[in-house]
Amino acid sequence: MAAPKRPGAIRKNKKGPLVGTGGHGRKALEGKGPTPRAEDRPYHKAHKLKKAAEKRAQSPAGRARTRSRAPEDLVTGRNSVLEALRAEVPAKALHAASRIDVDDRVREILQLCAERGITILETSKSELDRITGDAIHQGVALQVPAYEYGDAVETARRLMTQWEKRHISAPPLLVALDGITDPRNLGAIIRSVSAFSGHAVVLPERRSVGVTASAWKTSAGAAARVPVVKATNLNRALEEFKGMGYFVAGLDGGGDVDLPELELATEPLVVVVGAEGKGLSRLVAENCDQIVSIPIDSAMESLNASMAVGITLYEVSRRRARS
Repeated sequence: MAAPKRPGAIRKNKKGPLVGTGGHGRKALEGKGPTPRAEDRPYHKAHKLKKAAEKRAQSPAGRARTRSRAPEDLVTGRNSVLEALRAEVPAKALHAASRIDVDDRVREILQLCAERGITILETSKSELDRITGDAIHQGVALQVPAYEYGDAVETARRLMTQWEKRHISAPPLLVALDGITDPRNLGAIIRSVSAFSGHAVVLPERRSVGVTASAWKTSAGAAARVPVVKATNLNRALEEFKGMGYFVAGLDGGGDVDLPELELATEPLVVVVGAEGKGLSRLVAENCDQIVSIPIDSAMESLNASMAVGITLYEVSRRRARS
């Protein structure tokens, strides 16, 4: 006989727990995984800062700053570091080897760093080898900040205005590089521009060398005196230069005129040089008012770009001195 039902009693027809059902809540006990990084949490300050930085980088000004900066680099070797310091290259820190063999150059390097408030970091030789990529550093390496490039068109316009107002004594003289990718060539060209009273070096935004430590080293400090500026598009920049009153002379073999006969030397002038072997690109050559050749022995195919610039600037300087 079935037991009588009590008032309010709840009867369940389901069976009770069976073997193996104790893991139903395991998933809830597993948690939500590792804690997200601060910058990935929407409510965290670090996330807001990250988003703001990304927004700035995507803005036109942010992209321009990104394009116009080279990574930080190191000038190595006692002579190069000393020349850079004498030229007041904007250095951030000096890495000096522990137990360095001190000579007159090292003494002057340390003195100049102390006078300019440049941090001196004592570094082991093995660490110096590592950070310089096993370059010949002679116990010293100067940390150089990213180079700040000016705008080519603005610089050319400013120089022309200064000359028209006689704030500078000679007509503006610029050297533009077309397809130069060797930083040593750039450094040597900067040095020639400084030696022969040039006013600036113009680099295209793409497919071009930048002011690296190797360029600093080859320029022997001249990169601190000669502004290096960038053009978004070299051909458009040349057209704008001509609209301001500049003449454009391209260096290439088989040109319209030999260098000794370059009458444009005494005018506001842009000298354009191409890569060794390739020479000037077709569009750049079409934008030149004259193609200038340097007379050389027929056994020589071409001159190194920096050598060609040095010879040309010497001739321009000589003609300007006589005018």
